[in-house]
Amino acid sequence: MLDVLTAADARHWALLTRAALAARRTEIDALNVFPVPDGDTGTNLYLTFDAAIDEVVAVHEGAGILGTASLVRECHTLKRAILLSARGNSGVIVSQIVGGICDVVIEADAEVVDAPLLAAAFARGAAAARACVAHPQEGTILTVADAGAAAAVDAANRGGSLADVAQAAVDAARAALARTPDQLEALARAGVVDAGGAGCVLMLESFHRAITGRWTDDEDSLLAAGPVLHRRDEWRAGTAVGTGPAAHEVLPGHDPLDREADHGGDGPAYEVMYLLNATDAAAVETLTHTLDGLGDSLLVVGGPDLWNVHVHVDDPGAAVEAGIAAGRPERIRISHFATQSRTREHPSPIAVVACAAGPGIATLLREAGATVVPSAAGRRASAGQLLAAVRATGAPSVVILPGDRDTLMAAGVAAEAAMAEGIDAHVVPARTTVQTLAALAVLDPARAVHANVVAMTGAAVATRHGAVSVATKEALTWAGVCHPGDILGIVDGDVAFLGAEIEVAAREVLDRLLSAGGELVTLVVGADAAPGLGERAAAALERDRPEIEVLVLDGGQPVYPLLIGVE
Repeated sequence: MLDVLTAADARHWALLTRAALAARRTEIDALNVFPVPDGDTGTNLYLTFDAAIDEVVAVHEGAGILGTASLVRECHTLKRAILLSARGNSGVIVSQIVGGICDVVIEADAEVVDAPLLAAAFARGAAAARACVAHPQEGTILTVADAGAAAAVDAANRGGSLADVAQAAVDAARAALARTPDQLEALARAGVVDAGGAGCVLMLESFHRAITGRWTDDEDSLLAAGPVLHRRDEWRAGTAVGTGPAAHEVLPGHDPLDREADHGGDGPAYEVMYLLNATDAAAVETLTHTLDGLGDSLLVVGGPDLWNVHVHVDDPGAAVEAGIAAGRPERIRISHFATQSRTREHPSPIAVVACAAGPGIATLLREAGATVVPSAAGRRASAGQLLAAVRATGAPSVVILPGDRDTLMAAGVAAEAAMAEGIDAHVVPARTTVQTLAALAVLDPARAVHANVVAMTGAAVATRHGAVSVATKEALTWAGVCHPGDILGIVDGDVAFLGAEIEVAAREVLDRLLSAGGELVTLVVGADAAPGLGERAAAALERDRPEIEVLVLDGGQPVYPLLIGVE
């Protein structure tokens, strides 16, 4: 339990927040119905934090202070990095929350943050977020941030500890988030809470985790008492604690997934974002006034020389021209909402065929949208089976995920045969189940197939993998001669050591995989695993490496009691 936050603790919080947003990215995307139902809030928040942390690392590496920077230096760098990295409406607002928190530390020239200073930082962050929105709307991330900040200040004024302040902020933010459907009709119709507000709750929960070193009390939260990641059911209709329609049921006749209905076609058609180099405050004020007249969801944040501009408009050219009149725009991004919505509701002609070694894995892959082909030791999928699955998708472009190296050749043959039939087929070299899951996680139907292949290949290759198995015969391995019953610790496809106990072997595999770092560990439990194996391994990992998030999945695969992935 921390009494104060140091620079190292601040870094820990940033990593925890990124991991939380990574784990909840798609779940938050599905909540995104306001202000525009474009289904990307979770992705934008994750990418905002991810890019900001990468920028901080790059800056501090260049200065030779990586891991040793003072708290004030960390705050200076993070404030600028997250401004540069902010994506989407919620990303820009979050950049202001983080920037406000950093400002309090910078102005106090503090090397540690105690309870009163943390409360003041939360309050400044919430105020900065509200100030940056031209026309604030209740029932959004602003409402959630305000509630968390007010509760934190109250706890500090009552003499509460650092943990008390963080817990008060978390509790109040969760309650405010549950009430958001009572404040916004679009949320009530869809039966969901506000997506940006959900991201804010994860940020505050990560503060609590960094301070206490333990899981928060709500067992359904990301930071749960157990190591298994549960769906946040309180973010959906029927389980929220608010009093409006979303707390009980979706309004009659409304499809929660009907984003076109929520959009209505009445709002602006485009989202425009750019960074603006400008030093003339009057010019920036004129820009803000001009953009406010062109559209809505206006955010102009930053200064004094670099600004992040976000607006929803019907005339994107006019929005960019206004920026040119004020200074020098760069990193210009223009997105068409209708195109995004159609892409998400009517998937692009890209299909995925994935191999599954067990029933649990098959379920996960199907839920992710893949066509599944059973493939396990002793009954690997054939090229003919994979080709039949490719044809069955009916899609002009198909990505094949073989899931093990023994099926890689068959996948290549199937892809070549499909190409000869006019199907644009590609093989992503996912050699394990965990690499398959990592590749599927970055599939974006809005991208072209070749861009998806590149992204999915990168995700698969970047996922270090291991496994624990039991030898069935005498054999020569890289670790020596194994005998029937020996426990095999497998790292990146090779037997790295021999052991006598599965759980000991699991810890050894994890230690070796994590020696090169990692943020997210996936444990896929096999059919022959002892009850609770995954949970015990995850609990030990959480105890020894609290900065790492752990997912435990029931794969049901044979041969391997435990498959392990590190990202």
